[in-house]
Amino acid sequence: MISYLHGNIILKKDKFIIVEIGGLGYKVFLSRQSLLKLPEIGGDIKLFCFQNVKEDVLDLYGFLTYDELDFFEVLMEIRGVGPKSALDIASLGSLEKIKNRILAGDVKIFEGIAGIGTKKAMTIILELTGKIKLLDSLKHKGSKDPAEDGLVSLGFSKEQAKEALKSVPPDVKNMEERIKQALKNLGKP
Repeated sequence: MISYLHGNIILKKDKFIIVEIGGLGYKVFLSRQSLLKLPEIGGDIKLFCFQNVKEDVLDLYGFLTYDELDFFEVLMEIRGVGPKSALDIASLGSLEKIKNRILAGDVKIFEGIAGIGTKKAMTIILELTGKIKLLDSLKHKGSKDPAEDGLVSLGFSKEQAKEALKSVPPDVKNMEERIKQALKNLGKP
């Protein structure tokens, strides 16, 4: 799966660009918001990507930030929302603006997007509200130490994780290695 591209823009259109990387051109669909932020043809571009693979389709969707890609993938989990609709929703404005309008229950946010009427808009808002709140709580709940978060996700308390990580030598910087050593300190293989 293609998840990241770094190359030069060789063509810009209304809904997509072509990015050249090592002599190959990749057609990447972008939101209108992202298209407005791109450099001119010949400019350097870095994109996080979603590769849509179906029996008769192989499309790439590009995003300037990982958060935009993450939101797009959340939209794709909603029944009845395909990649084109998800990209249209992503074109509605900044990620924060869209989240705020969805959390406010603003059904009018989806006006003008083909295939999304009032019923589907209400379904999308209902499903997204819970997912956005969950994602936000996970972002704010985590500690500053990813190794500690990893131990907590394995079922240890924050206190146990902190205590076990204290005995890991400070020269060990790799998160996975820190977790392995902390697990040994906790008596787990």
